Amino acid sequence: MAKSVPVHCPTCRREHSFTPPTFPCACGTPLTLPVQADASPEPVAHRTWRDAWVAVRCPSCDRQDQWPRPEFGCSCGTVMRLPVRPPEPGDGEPGTGERPARALRPAFRPVAIRTAGDAVVAAERYLAWLGYPGVTRPGDPQEEGVDLRAAGLVARVDPSTVPTSLRDVECLWLHGMADGACGAFFSLAGYAREARSRADDLRVPLFVMDLTGTPQPLNAPADELVERGPV
Repeated sequence: MAKSVPVHCPTCRREHSFTPPTFPCACGTPLTLPVQADASPEPVAHRTWRDAWVAVRCPSCDRQDQWPRPEFGCSCGTVMRLPVRPPEPGDGEPGTGERPARALRPAFRPVAIRTAGDAVVAAERYLAWLGYPGVTRPGDPQEEGVDLRAAGLVARVDPSTVPTSLRDVECLWLHGMADGACGAFFSLAGYAREARSRADDLRVPLFVMDLTGTPQPLNAPADELVERGPV
């Protein structure tokens, strides 16, 4: 699992934490896209097929493939396209300071998001990848505010095209309090400013997902959840 890099929104100037996505190379090596932490992100005004992909060479087998270009959604509403540098020798080797729990994880295999159901599947796979066994969906379709459950965890997935609201974050937190569980939120369109601030106060992990189905931690509680996995 790659380490987070700082990302500065060019619109509101806020600093965020972004974990570069990792994809499985054809040789079997987990390939982390080398996002440039010192380069300025580019706001996405419109999308083209060419801009959505980036060529990256695997440092293990020297194979060059096209991978989804990483993007990040700021809570102010700006979507940024993040610059990627060509890999240097040794990029594919695990760092000496990584924790064993992270080093033993295989590469996360995302599922492309085309429907709201795909978004739930992507979050479900991600939680299982983090180490939560037996991720299930609530049996009662009338239960609002929770889309996924695991031991010690409740999760909500927002596949809408508008930023997740403060009320949605607080609702998930209340479900977690009632169940004595941690709450994790996954959103496709990011979060309203008030929702992001409240989640930080309540220690609710926030994740954003792009259409490749790869969740990215958005706040410190999410970074900690990725780092430690289930407690």
